[in-house]
Formats: sequence, structure tokens, C-alpha cells
Amino acid sequence: MRVISGKYKGLKLDGFNINGTRPTMDRIKESLFASLQLYLKDCNVLDLFAGSGSLGIEALSNGSKHCIFVDHNPEVIKILKKNTANIDGVEILKKDYQEALKTFKEQKLKFDLIILDPPYNLNLINPCLELIDAYDLLNINGLIICEYEKEDVKTDKFVVFKSKKFAFKRIIVYKRVK
Repeated sequence: MRVISGKYKGLKLDGFNINGTRPTMDRIKESLFASLQLYLKDCNVLDLFAGSGSLGIEALSNGSKHCIFVDHNPEVIKILKKNTANIDGVEILKKDYQEALKTFKEQKLKFDLIILDPPYNLNLINPCLELIDAYDLLNINGLIICEYEKEDVKTDKFVVFKSKKFAFKRIIVYKRVK
């Protein structure tokens, strides 16, 4: 597993074999970030179910200025610290997603890009989208990347900006327009 493009292109990342995580394949990352290239400059990013940090690191590599990586697994936090050791603009939080989102609400933080790639079997995309909207965590014209497998993802809070299916994975990018 490696960074596909940008400033940190070629950087090898650990964490592809952590129990409970499944890294995003290189061809999916390449397609996704190529299509979002114009939206990444100077972004504040939230990688909510960070795992190895691959997606958040890719955003930083392509011009985002800051990324908060959130995961509750202590093993993942160790890998995140290792993977981001020489990368600027990194903050790592060991919290579950609900606690993290509530903290961001209390701190009045807003993001330009939010990455949701939770464990597939837990169906967490919809609850996250609801909390992101209720807590007003996404800036106007901000994007939410959702990666999932079989979950029935629905929201009337954001508009579909891009959608693509890759074998058994699906990526939907939502945009806040109001």
C-alpha cells in the first residue's frame, strides 16, 4: 500500500493487514483523487474511520492543509502515527466516531472534506451523514467521500456529486450546497 499521487507519492504505508480494516485499492484511490484534484487545495479534512490513514494522507499529498485522523483502535493509532510521522498538517484522535463528531460540534469545527470509510458490516454511513448535518460540520461546497459495500446509503441533506462502483465497493461523493 502506498500514496498514489502528489507531494508524498510513493510513500509506503503500513496497516493493510490490521484486523477489522480493509485498505482502499490503489486504482480506486487513483480514480477518486484524480476526480477531486481541483477541490483538495488548502482543505481541512476529517478522515473519520482512518484505519491506515491512506485516504487522508492522499488528500494531504494532493494539497489539503490539515487532516484529523480518527479511529478508536489502539493498534490503528500506532500505525497512523508511523504512517504520518513525516507528513505535515496531521492530527490523530483516538475516539469513536460519535464522540469525535460531538467534540467537533462543541469546538465549532467545520471541514471541507470528510472521508467516511467505516467497517462495511456496521452500516455507519447513514448515521454519520445525519450527525454531520445535525452538527453542521461540513462547509458550504464541502465534500463527503463515502466508501461502502452493501449499505443502503440515503440522504436528503447533501447532493450526490460523484458516484462510482468498483467491483464490490461503491464510492459516493456528496456535496453540501446550502
